[in-house]
This record gives sequence, structure tokens and C-alpha cells, in this order.
Amino acid sequence: MHEFKRSIQLNNLRKDQHFVGLFYFYGVLSKLKSLGPGLLYAGAAVGVSHLVQSTRAGAQYGYILIVAIILAHILKYPFFVLGPRYAKNKNQSLVFGFAEIGNWAIWVLGILTVTTMFTIQAAVTIVTAGLVQKMTGLGLSSANFSIIILITCLCILQIGKFKILDHLMKVVMIVLSISTIVAFFFSFRTNIDFTAMTQSSFSLSDDIDLSFLVTFVGWMPAPLDIAIWHSIWVLVKPEKQSSDSNFDFKVGFYGTAFLGICFLVLGAHTLYLSDITLEASAGGFAAQLIDIFVSNLGGSFYWVITIAAFTTMFSTTITCLDAMPRVMEEVSSKMKLNQKIQSKSFWRYILTLGTIILLLFFVKDMKQMVSFATTVSFLTAPILAWLCWKVVNKDNKSTALWSPFEHKLAILGILVLSILSVVYIVF
Repeated sequence: MHEFKRSIQLNNLRKDQHFVGLFYFYGVLSKLKSLGPGLLYAGAAVGVSHLVQSTRAGAQYGYILIVAIILAHILKYPFFVLGPRYAKNKNQSLVFGFAEIGNWAIWVLGILTVTTMFTIQAAVTIVTAGLVQKMTGLGLSSANFSIIILITCLCILQIGKFKILDHLMKVVMIVLSISTIVAFFFSFRTNIDFTAMTQSSFSLSDDIDLSFLVTFVGWMPAPLDIAIWHSIWVLVKPEKQSSDSNFDFKVGFYGTAFLGICFLVLGAHTLYLSDITLEASAGGFAAQLIDIFVSNLGGSFYWVITIAAFTTMFSTTITCLDAMPRVMEEVSSKMKLNQKIQSKSFWRYILTLGTIILLLFFVKDMKQMVSFATTVSFLTAPILAWLCWKVVNKDNKSTALWSPFEHKLAILGILVLSILSVVYIVF
């Protein structure tokens, strides 16, 4: 009898464990389904800053700029978390928060967005074009490929829905993340001179090194403009629970930090101690990037990596083309401009046309375009950061949006970004 009761108890325990497992699995799936704005953030961030700039950082300076990746994430954290948090608390985008400061803030935001949006779009598009060159082997120039890509993205956004971008991002980020992490660990199979990797000639007093640091931090993990984009995306796809919103942001934010380190390490292990220099052209760099992965994973992974890299950059291109017109739509509305201008479709056409003109007549190579775009974003970052600080501190209601620690961290971020900008401009 005793054994019989014990058997029943064990069976019940197994059933309980089974149900607990099912509930846990269901909870994980529900969280994954809630992912949207956070992955759009990651999709916009994991592009030029990671595939290009992080790889260049490792290739030129070894491990030393891992510190820059970590510090950039820490100092920019309060501003990036403000986007989704403000949208959840106020049910409005950060554009509304800027408008509450005053009309002058909206005009500043509009000017900054127009100043940066063409360079941002051009930079991500030309990198995507380089990968298309590598994939197709066609003799078209990167500018011609860029035009084709831009028009394709424009058509998708004009005839499609937000859900298309949402689903695409989940697949793209999973494929790229797995490929990058596997390549990262495989890169340690060979004998690595860790002492040499940590010994770099990098110096803030060197003009070239300082310029690269500025271009690196400018888009690491992303330009501060994404704080505003993220707040809009949260409203486009609202999460059911605030906990899901927090989970969504953390996946995107911490994921970009880890992937940034992975790309830097891959660049360091493959190129830092070699005589190979990274190509300035989009097509040449794309070939080198693919070779870095193939050298660590094997030739059988060529098409997996190539397609993953292309889809990542394509998703970044389409994400930027989606986000910046959304910002200008709201800005135009707050400015009370002509009704035709108060449309994201209008700004999509303007952004596409302006980017094409920039790529056709003013850009010689990918490196030049990326450096210019990231520098502009870096120099405008202190202004955007300060405006975000003004939004939080309006009417002394900072507690709901920033913790005391986040508030102090934001002030530190504004100071550091401002000092570095002044140093760069002066010296």
C-alpha cells in the first residue's frame, strides 16, 4: 500500500514537472513573440557599426577598443532606454516630449534629423550594395547597386506593412547572431598572441586614432537618433505587458553589445597581426568580411554567411528608410507644416532621392561615406542627449523615466560626448 501511494505521488510529481515545463516553454515563446521594437533597434544598430566599424577596430587596433564598445553602451544607455520607456509611460513618441519642451526643440530636432538622415541612409545603403556586388559578381558600380536597393526598399515599405519588417528582423537577427557567435568561438582555435592583441599604438593625441575613435563611437551601438525611432516603433507595435517591453529592450541592447565585441575580435584575430589592410571600396570590403567568416567557419559556410550579412545590411537599410520618415512625419505635424509634408511617404521619397544624389555625386568610396556619416552622428549626439535630458526633467518628473543612477549616468554621458566633440573639432 505504501509503495502504491509512493508511485502515485511520483506520477503526480512528474505531471507537475511536465506542466511546469510546458508553462515555462509557453512563457519563453510568448516573450519571443512580443519581440519587435527591440529587434528593430538591433536591426538598425547591427549594421555599419558592427560589420564595418567593429571589424575595422579589431583589424587596426587589436583588442584595445573593446573598452570603447563597453563605455559607449554604458554612456548611451539612459538615452536608448528612454525611447521605449517614454512610449510606454506617455503613450506618445519622444517627438511629443520634445514638443512639450518648446517649439524651438522641435525645430532643433527637425534640423538635426534632416542633417543626419541622408548620410545615415547613404552609409548603410552603400555597405549593402557592396555585399550585393560580392553575391552577384555583376560589374555594376556600388552607386548603381545602391539605387536599386533604395528603390526596392521604398517599394516594400510603400506597399507593405510594419509586420513584414517585424518578421524579417527576427529571422535575420537569429541567423546573423548564431553565425557570428560560432565564428567568434572558432577564431580561438588557432594560437592567439593575446599579449600582442592588447598592445596597440592607439593614442588620443594622434589625429588618425582620434578620428577613428569618433567615427567608431558615433555609431556604437547606434546613433542616438534611434532613441526616437524606438519610441515610435513601440507605438506601432505595442507590447501587452511592461515586463515584455523591458525584455524586448534588453535583448536588443545587450545583444548589440556582445555582437560588437564578437566582430571586433574576429577582425583582430584575422587581420590585426597581418599585412592585410581593409579595402575602402564597398565591394572590396564585403569580400574581406566574408573571408573573415569563411576562414573561421570553413568554405561550406560561404553562402550562409554571405546571405546573413546581406540580409542584415538590407534590413538595416529598410529599417532606416522606415524610421527617419516616421520621425519627420511627426516633426512636420508639430511644426504645422503643409499637409502634404506631414506624411511619411513624402519623406520616404525625399530621403530616397537625397540619398541617391549624395551617392552619385559626392561619395568616392564606402570608407569615406561611413566616416562622414558616423562623424556627423557623433557631433550631433550631445545635442540629442541634452534634449532627452530636458524631456525627462520637465516638471521635475524624472523618477518615472530614469532612476537616480540613470539620471547621473545621463549627465556623465552628455559631458563625455560634449568634451570629445569639442576636442575633435578643435584639434
